[in-house]
Order: sequence, then C-alpha cells, then structure tokens
Amino acid sequence: MDQASNRYSGKLLFFGMLLFTDGLVTGALVPFFLNSRMGLSAHLAGVQNGLVLLVVGLMWKQLSLSAVWLRVTYYLNLFSMYVIWISLVLAAAWGTSRSTPIAGEGFESSAMKEAVVQISITSGSVAALIAAILMLVGLFSKLREA
Repeated sequence: MDQASNRYSGKLLFFGMLLFTDGLVTGALVPFFLNSRMGLSAHLAGVQNGLVLLVVGLMWKQLSLSAVWLRVTYYLNLFSMYVIWISLVLAAAWGTSRSTPIAGEGFESSAMKEAVVQISITSGSVAALIAAILMLVGLFSKLREA
C-alpha cells in the first residue's frame, strides 16, 4: 500500500472512531432532544456509520482505483456518514418529520428546518450509494488483478 493509501486508511479509522464516539454521546443525550425517538435513531446512526468508516478504513488496501477515484471515494464516505448522522441529530433537536415519517411521527417543524434535514439526508444517502458503488468497482478490479 502506498503512502497516500496508508494516509486515507488511517484517517478513515480515526474519523470512524470519532463518529462512533459521537454516536455514543448522542445516545446519552437522547432524553434531551425534542423528539427522543429521533434522538435514538441519531444515536444508532452515529454508532453504525462510525463502524462503516472503520470497516472502510480496514478494507482500503483492497481497493484498486486510480488516485483520483480513491480520493473521491474517501470524501464521499466521510461526507455521507457524517451528514446522515448530523441530519438525524438536527431532526431530533428540531422535531422535523418530512424525511423521517416513522421516527418523526407527531412532530412538525418549520419549512426551512424540514428542507435542511431533507436535503442533508438525501445528499448523504446519495453520496453513500455512490461510495459503495465505487468500492465495489475497486474490489472487483482487485479481484480481476489477482
């Protein structure tokens, strides 16, 4: 693994553990959110998304992508996992429900807050899907090289 790949892997491990820890802290704050059920969702997302970044960091050396695509994949993973968690924290704090009708049932917030959460969750989800596809391509390319 070259130096750049080692750096990406290490950063993913660090930011994965940071997000995991953020998720644990979010869990301790659940009772203080306007929508505590959404706070629980934010807690679970933080912990799970942190684990995703840890796994991506551990599997990084298995990806066979160009330097540009590795950089894109790295930033998409970071962006998506953090934005999804932050979106759910905001949804819990603001009591939004448009993007999360099950956990947000019975809550409604301003159009601006609803839009912020909706745009954030959607962009994070799209970024996660693109990152997953790029990693599949990178893993498939590695298999073909073997």
